[in-house]
Amino acid sequence: MKALPSTAEERARTSLHQEVPLDAGPERIYDILMDSKQFASFTGLPATIDPNVGGSFSLFGGMIVGRNVELARGRLIVQAWRPADWDPGLYSIVRFVLKPAGSGSVVVLDHSGFPPGDFDHLSIGWKEHYWQRLTTYLATHAGSTDRAPGRGA
Repeated sequence: MKALPSTAEERARTSLHQEVPLDAGPERIYDILMDSKQFASFTGLPATIDPNVGGSFSLFGGMIVGRNVELARGRLIVQAWRPADWDPGLYSIVRFVLKPAGSGSVVVLDHSGFPPGDFDHLSIGWKEHYWQRLTTYLATHAGSTDRAPGRGA
């Protein structure tokens, strides 16, 4: 169920910014976000990801779809991103900047261009469906890689 925005200002917002510390290096975070098997493993839902610029993706069992716009392994992921229930042709831009921080990393997320009224829903969604699940995944898969040999991003 979609949460109601708490203020008129939040109802009008069309972008959000989050900075998330994680207990894995930037290349590992990049690989998890760009690999179908690892993404499905941390979210618990099917994912299909073509890890190349221009490649399409379908996440959370098809609830989120889009294309990779710009990629720099271990540093940057930029995607044209949309929930499947948005009007056809409507995409937002999701930008993940991956920064080393001690023995882990910080993911800087900027999500822009989404419709007014979606801020609260998306802000909560990133926290619940990405960051909390990814934190749990990293704690239970410390140091492992679920990537198939030869699967580069």
